[in-house]
Amino acid sequence: MASTTALYDKLGGEETIGKVVDYFYELVLADENVNHFFANTDMEKQRRHQTKFISFALGGPNQYSGQSMSKVHAGMNLQPVHFDAIVKHLHDALKHFGVNEDNINQALSTVETLRDDVMYK
Repeated sequence: MASTTALYDKLGGEETIGKVVDYFYELVLADENVNHFFANTDMEKQRRHQTKFISFALGGPNQYSGQSMSKVHAGMNLQPVHFDAIVKHLHDALKHFGVNEDNINQALSTVETLRDDVMYK
């Protein structure tokens, strides 16, 4: 299995990950189960934050300087169905760009570590 650093580099770094994030949000915003969470969101800013986060999750540099995950998601009362939908959309976006399942699972395992920080807040 490739190291996470190799995965970040293999995907083309932050520029390519930005394209993955754009596609990811196309899926998210088309999903009526979760799109309402983004109704009042500055999506350009959201895309920038998410690109930095996904880059980090794939072994790139940690450039995220925003609030903690629990603070960002406070008051949203995210449920397992919401978290799972976001994970599925990220999976599908990575797959769309040709990332293999082993590498997708590696990235999603990093995302999974945040479940307790964002759920039921």
